[in-house]
Amino acid sequence: MTSTLSQNTQQPKAEPGTGYVRIGDSVSRTDGRAKVTGQALYAADHFVQGMLFGVVVNSTITRGRITRFTLERALAVAGVRDILTHENRPKTRSMDIFYKDMTAPGGSPFKPLHSDAILYSGQPIALVLAETFEAAREASQLVEVEYEVEKHETDLMAALHRAHEPKGFKAGYVPPPNPKGDADAAFAAAPVKIDAQYYSGAEYHNPLEMHATTVVRDEEGHLTIYDKTQGSQNSRWVVSRVFGLGKDKVTVKNPFVGGAFGSGLRPQYNLILAVMASLHTERSVRLVLTRQQMFTFGHRPETVQRVRLAADRDGTLQSVIHEAVAETSRLEDYVEVVVNWSGQLYTSDNVRLEYKLVDLDRYSPIDMRAPGAAHGVHALEIAMDELSYALGMDPLALRLKNYAERDPSRDLPHSTKELKACYAQGAERFGWAKRPLEPRSMREGNELVGWGMATGVWDAMQMLARARAVLHADGRLEVSSAASDIGTGTYTVMAQIAAAALGLPLENVTFKLGDSTLPVAPIEGGSSHVATVGSAVEGVCEKLRKRLFKVARGLDDSPFAKARFADVEFVRGTLRLKGVSGAQLPLAQILAAAGGEPLEEKYLMLPHMLKQRKYSRATHSAVFCEVRVDEELGTVRVTRVVSAIAAGRIISAKTARSQIHGGVVWGISQALHEEAHSDNSLGRFMNHSFAEYHIPVQADIHDIDVIFVDEDDRIVSRLGAKGVGEIGQVGVAAAISNAIFHATGKRVRSTPLTPDKVMQLENEGKRPGSYMDSVVLAAD
Repeated sequence: MTSTLSQNTQQPKAEPGTGYVRIGDSVSRTDGRAKVTGQALYAADHFVQGMLFGVVVNSTITRGRITRFTLERALAVAGVRDILTHENRPKTRSMDIFYKDMTAPGGSPFKPLHSDAILYSGQPIALVLAETFEAAREASQLVEVEYEVEKHETDLMAALHRAHEPKGFKAGYVPPPNPKGDADAAFAAAPVKIDAQYYSGAEYHNPLEMHATTVVRDEEGHLTIYDKTQGSQNSRWVVSRVFGLGKDKVTVKNPFVGGAFGSGLRPQYNLILAVMASLHTERSVRLVLTRQQMFTFGHRPETVQRVRLAADRDGTLQSVIHEAVAETSRLEDYVEVVVNWSGQLYTSDNVRLEYKLVDLDRYSPIDMRAPGAAHGVHALEIAMDELSYALGMDPLALRLKNYAERDPSRDLPHSTKELKACYAQGAERFGWAKRPLEPRSMREGNELVGWGMATGVWDAMQMLARARAVLHADGRLEVSSAASDIGTGTYTVMAQIAAAALGLPLENVTFKLGDSTLPVAPIEGGSSHVATVGSAVEGVCEKLRKRLFKVARGLDDSPFAKARFADVEFVRGTLRLKGVSGAQLPLAQILAAAGGEPLEEKYLMLPHMLKQRKYSRATHSAVFCEVRVDEELGTVRVTRVVSAIAAGRIISAKTARSQIHGGVVWGISQALHEEAHSDNSLGRFMNHSFAEYHIPVQADIHDIDVIFVDEDDRIVSRLGAKGVGEIGQVGVAAAISNAIFHATGKRVRSTPLTPDKVMQLENEGKRPGSYMDSVVLAAD
């Protein structure tokens, strides 16, 4: 079989005339035209003649066993070729280790179609394969299943007594540090204190592109897999291990990803099922999940938190106690860094942090933008706001009073920390100095007006990566690494780094990504791609610069004969001596002198662990927002947001600003809209559609002002960059919650702050069925 659409694998390039760029310039996305004109092909856009289409059948019970399939009616649909179940699937390896991907938590990963056991509602139990999608969809409705039903448990609040310490391991997870001082005694003795509980409902990933996998099988049996993933090499690794296929038998590609932010970190069940179907039928297969099926795998976990803060009357923190209980599945201990931030952000001699899990009959939660911090910092920042009112102190002044110059949790200096500048610049831009202290002191028409603020923090991570660069005689530069672009601007930023490094026009630079055969790159997650892959790109370009310089030094009458590498620069297509007029050579002349053959270099970027471990590395933000609340209707409008960000050196101002805008929108969504509602009698999430699972629309979003505070961190990366993906969301929902209190004088401690809660503020944000007392008992 040969592909038709799949042959279109040309990597995006900047528009002709973009010209020379520097680090920090605002550059339009190199992939922008391909996306808006429909030329960009996503996982479900690839087609080959003779391919089959798969539709998943999901379980209708939450826990039990399959006792019988009745498939005759489904198989009778014209065009249906087969139906895979646990009874006839091709052989796969059964050990847990083969299903573990690079981001898997401790425990046993879910194995699609592995047995007759039903572990959660919506579990994939069959795959219908047909010549057309329509036939497969029709037949999927005719699959009849009989079950042996067992009792299930999906209510986190009812199971808090079973909370346990997490076990196992997950990349990026750091358990809470040991207690410092005596936080409980200090809390009891302090003159001013708050003790409050916070609830965050489960949130589901709903990117524009639904999860999909297309497996293209050639005559020799090689599988080229187009998968919606944040790591092509991670997906290839899992497929190879689960099915026992050699590396040369599987290639995974993800050149374009229509949003992910955590949903694509782990391979989802569509990947395993599509490969299973292709191996079983020896044909190419496309499998696309429906929007409803997007609610049948991981989500941001439902979380309950208790925060206790105590201070002297001047605002000095005497005690910080932060406890959290989150859900996980029966199979795995999914863990997040939820409470640790409370030991890092503010100075206190007495800190106790605790994080526990409750296993339920649900699919394992997965990372969602700013995992752990989106909920953990949210609770802390509302608690700080509550403490400021108990003290009669401005919320910003309280934060500055307890500002941590060093990381208190590890007693380490920060690699860089410009949070004070974020506070200052954000407050000035917002007009915070004009804020009256008292709640309910501002009104416009029938709306109460409130101003709130919060701090944001996220890790500044770096991993290892390789990059390859080829400089052609005509001045074209090709750089490649198995990175991913989930819509964050990776194509653009990497090309910009390379173009600036060699002084080339941006349209002459191509960055190749999204292919498991390219040089090793980590999964795109944790806001680490620029610091990691970007550093590898800059490193390989430096090797090219040194080769070009060496050739130039050897030329007859070379102006560089006695120069050192530090004396030269690559500017506007030339190599020139710094500060010496006319002492330059065009790169084309140097390449011709090198024989006209392409120059190729490879580079391995390894984090400087010995150096980095001596510092605490993080990004920071200060978020200020204005809300308008109609108490009679319970509606909240977020009319202004100012987000001041300290995230190292900003490589591409336009794409970075776009990331923060997106993070703020998601923070508004977290605060006011998103929550999956569970019917625990059925054990399933009920609002599994855009009609009922609410996200913001254009009318919900107003003025968003982004400030990038100057910061250059050469500890985190050789570029000085950190990352801007996660930090844009952290703190936004807390700032909105705090602004609603300032507007109304009443506190809601659960998200989302929906109109029913705002209209019934006297309930203090209690969830129906009141869970506050049970949380306190569990924490005690």
